[in-house]
Amino acid sequence: MTSRHPLQTNGNEAYDIQPEINDAVTESGVQEGLVTIVAPHTTAALGIISYHDPLGLEDVMDEFQRLVPARITFKHEHDTPQDAAGHVLSTMVGPTLTLIVTGGEVLLGHSQKVFFLEFDGPRRRQFFVKVTADPTPGA
Repeated sequence: MTSRHPLQTNGNEAYDIQPEINDAVTESGVQEGLVTIVAPHTTAALGIISYHDPLGLEDVMDEFQRLVPARITFKHEHDTPQDAAGHVLSTMVGPTLTLIVTGGEVLLGHSQKVFFLEFDGPRRRQFFVKVTADPTPGA
């Protein structure tokens, strides 16, 4: 089962997409298997981040900007310097996550959630969630 989830971003921020992932797993009825999340964009990524302190999310995004700042010295600039930096960050972080489903729930630590990481916003985005059951023994 694959589901599509639209997302309007307001800027370069981390967006909590855990509820949509949890809903997709629940709706699938899969008890044991995998869930794969894909952000089909070249200037966005997915990450697992602690959600307890919202300022921690800001710290993560600030560090991305510090590591790869938008600048005019990129060789490639499609739209803006932010676009070029977004391509680099998306490549570094990655647009896909695969997580274990067990007991009908996504296996994450107590303070972890999946976030959509926008590096070139605001934009209309989307992400996909695919839930796959483990093979049935003897099938």
